[in-house]
Amino acid sequence: MIEMPPLQFAQTNGIRMGYYEAGPKTDMPPVVLCHGWPEIAFSWRHQLKALSAAGIRVIAPDQRGYGATDRPEPVEAYDIEHLTGDLVGLLDHLKIDKAIFVGHDWGGFIVWQMPLRHIDRVAGVVGVNTPHTNRPWADPIELLRARFGEHMYIVQFQDPARGADKIFNSRVEQTFDAFMRKPVPRSESAPPELPVAGVGASPRLNLAFPQMIAGYDAKHDPRTPILSPEEKKVFVDTFTKTGFTGGINWYRNMSRNWQRSADIDQTVRVPSLMIMAENDQVLPPSSTDGMEKLIPDLEKYLVRGSGHWTQQEKPEEVSAKLIEWRRRRFV
Repeated sequence: MIEMPPLQFAQTNGIRMGYYEAGPKTDMPPVVLCHGWPEIAFSWRHQLKALSAAGIRVIAPDQRGYGATDRPEPVEAYDIEHLTGDLVGLLDHLKIDKAIFVGHDWGGFIVWQMPLRHIDRVAGVVGVNTPHTNRPWADPIELLRARFGEHMYIVQFQDPARGADKIFNSRVEQTFDAFMRKPVPRSESAPPELPVAGVGASPRLNLAFPQMIAGYDAKHDPRTPILSPEEKKVFVDTFTKTGFTGGINWYRNMSRNWQRSADIDQTVRVPSLMIMAENDQVLPPSSTDGMEKLIPDLEKYLVRGSGHWTQQEKPEEVSAKLIEWRRRRFV
């Protein structure tokens, strides 16, 4: 039986946002859990239960474009100003002054931006896998294109005509079968590709995700799923209904976000925790090198044996660290 608090709704920043809340309303500052792509608030089901049982007030929204939350049409409606503004509006709706923001994957990028843009609403920040980095010296899409080429998934996402949305939308179960698995134990110096239609793994990371999904066959995948059939059904049913475009539109604002952030000081001036995953192939622990220069009050914690979906792969360890840090730093 999957336990989730009741779904509630908030009018925030021009949209209706679905969210889940647990724990005592008297607990301050509460913890806001922000998911990544392709995920939903359900990705935090283990932490909602554990943190609330520990007496911590915890809130997990479906963010703009996802799940029970509105999916505006304009691509520009998914820029960083809207995404951080949504969280401020959620606090307003709940009459919360400040919160600790915890983010995984894309959610990590959002929560690191919160103290840069809305410092008066942020008590602390926790990044899960996603580091805080300085503003790139050039447009991040051009940097990714130069490093990885046109088939790199983020580069592909920039042009809707290339059909990435359609590939994911027409292969929802394949997408979650392929993505939501534990990594293969590292026996080589480089991470493997996901198996595609029985083709053997090659010693490099395949970042052409749309094409990978189009050719994926779970029968030939030796990796262990991290979701039970019941849990996978929640993701598949949700994205079958909503599609993937809302989340992909976050990527389509990377150049816009970069252009509009030139005058923002990148120093994070709140207590911060960086939870790293030893075997994350896209966001490895090495990607956090140098964060201390931008975050004076930073702790780091390594989750060994975990791939990218850390809060779902190692839920007890992630929850325990969040509880320990929250209790120690916010008495």
